[in-house]
Amino acid sequence: MDQIPVIAFEIFFLGLLGLASLAILGSAVVVLRGLFRGQR
Repeated sequence: MDQIPVIAFEIFFLGLLGLASLAILGSAVVVLRGLFRGQR
């Protein structure tokens, strides 16, 4: 366990955080687009 550098975990979790925020942003855009399309 001590052989793995800490920076590898930081890069891994930062990548996961970026992917999660992209997924949240994408679903928010889809939901908002559907809401505005439903008003017309």
